Amino acid sequence: MSEVLEAARTVTAGRPVIALEGVDLAYRSKRGAVTALSGIELAAAPGEFLAVVGPSGCGKSTLLKLVSGLLMPSAGAVRVKGAGVTGPSPEVGIVFQSPLLMPWRSVLENILLPIEIRGMDKAAYLPTAKALIELVGLSGFADRHPWELSGGMQQRVGLCRALVHDPELLLMDEPFGALDAMTREQMNGELQRIWMEQRKTVLLITHSISEAVYLADRVLVMSPRPGRIIGDIAVDLPRPRTLDMTETVGFAQVANRVRRALSASGGID
Repeated sequence: MSEVLEAARTVTAGRPVIALEGVDLAYRSKRGAVTALSGIELAAAPGEFLAVVGPSGCGKSTLLKLVSGLLMPSAGAVRVKGAGVTGPSPEVGIVFQSPLLMPWRSVLENILLPIEIRGMDKAAYLPTAKALIELVGLSGFADRHPWELSGGMQQRVGLCRALVHDPELLLMDEPFGALDAMTREQMNGELQRIWMEQRKTVLLITHSISEAVYLADRVLVMSPRPGRIIGDIAVDLPRPRTLDMTETVGFAQVANRVRRALSASGGID
């Protein structure tokens, strides 16, 4: 565990975009007190892509909600760009497993929704929204409605919506988990391409070891509940990564390190 904490503290030369210091989260249920997270230490450098893997129920999504400001910790500190998190921040964009699009709004209108909610100048962000539509390969679909799009296309709209206000930090909670295998592989490639162009700091929650290794600079491994970070594994593979690379010895070696960390924690039978 000491190696994990040391990696979290030394990953950045300057101020990290994300910093969690001794974070616990406990809540009360009908059956008594439940500790969801315990002693979480985490740091992400500007432009770094982190993936978090762990067994179901270990608190991965809870961790993301703490960083987003949707939940507050029971103990410890959560910081984004050095400032304590006290609620949702314009520095953060979030992509959920379901795109949660409004069916009566067009693609462009769905993307601009955060701008309207924040009371910002919609006209000023219109060029950004249109550029994002082109960036994710949805040119010609700006006036379509969600029911006219495939699942992968809807998730691209959700990604545009998270990026339209140009946040420094992008949080992604199993964004491609509901997609079929082929579409998921395509979306992973698209996400990598967009990240390489924009260099946002990304925190991705995923159940897929292969997805985590394909996308991330580092893979954080969580234990069963109460969730703790018990592995911090560097992915020293060149970019851009390709699907062919997933069949190489180097890729398999990193994936096996993640798998062994999960097995050691009891996360894999």
